[in-house]
Amino acid sequence: MSTKIKLGMILMGAAMAMVLAAGAAGKNAREVQVIRKTCRSADGVEIVYSVAGTGEPALVFVHGGLANRGFWDGQLKAFGPRYRTIALDLAGHGESGGNRTTWGMPEFGADVKAVIDAEKAKKVIIFGNSIGGPVAVEAALLLPGRVLGVVGVDTFQTFSERIPAEEMRQRADLFEKDYPAALKMMVGMLFHKDADPAIVADAEKRMSGTSPSAAKGMFLGLAGYEEAAAVRRLRAPMRAINGDLFPTDIKANRKIKPDFAAVIMTHMGHYPMLERPDEFNRLIAKTIASLTR
Repeated sequence: MSTKIKLGMILMGAAMAMVLAAGAAGKNAREVQVIRKTCRSADGVEIVYSVAGTGEPALVFVHGGLANRGFWDGQLKAFGPRYRTIALDLAGHGESGGNRTTWGMPEFGADVKAVIDAEKAKKVIIFGNSIGGPVAVEAALLLPGRVLGVVGVDTFQTFSERIPAEEMRQRADLFEKDYPAALKMMVGMLFHKDADPAIVADAEKRMSGTSPSAAKGMFLGLAGYEEAAAVRRLRAPMRAINGDLFPTDIKANRKIKPDFAAVIMTHMGHYPMLERPDEFNRLIAKTIASLTR
């Protein structure tokens, strides 16, 4: 057999192996089972969450304000075949209970801890979109030694010393008076002007189910919150996968958290999991690899 024929057969075999592997991966991704579960947060509020797959580290996805765990459906399917992948509804959002008397980032962090404890996950990476970022930090502070990393998704642009209380009170009032109008205005600010209108409308629809009372509680709970103080206490590494709609000040953030690193997606708004999920998932995979080396 000539060298050329042998080389051709080797290349053909390698190509076939790659095709079969890709097919198998696709099959696994389609067949991953997503299970709905519930647990109780520290204050007794019922928390609803979804789980796909098994294995450590567990990947935990925390949605942003007024959103719900459905924003992470693509990540459950993409990463469930390899990792235990979890997405939860914070109190007052999605299917979770809203019978909370004290609203704030520490309380939301306790929701995340309750889910991780319920799943008996020993090692986790927590991803948080928007206010889910500081929620992930609060959860990590409750889970010393178990968190391999906190990864913000279009958040942590600048570690705020204190979130202005008056601004949050005004926003709470707007959502209490006219939730649909306030939501439409807010969602419109979270995408580039030329974003796909169908994706913008989908995000607004997904967020329309949050009750005005929960929205008010969330905004008032943010008033005066000191993100930088929480970050300074965090021992786990911090990363971010951000869009460029809101600038990320990496240099300033490193003065507070020296190991902070961020990847910026060009021409991307607040919800990369909705706008460019494939690219976003590749960045998640790279981030997981860097945190588990």
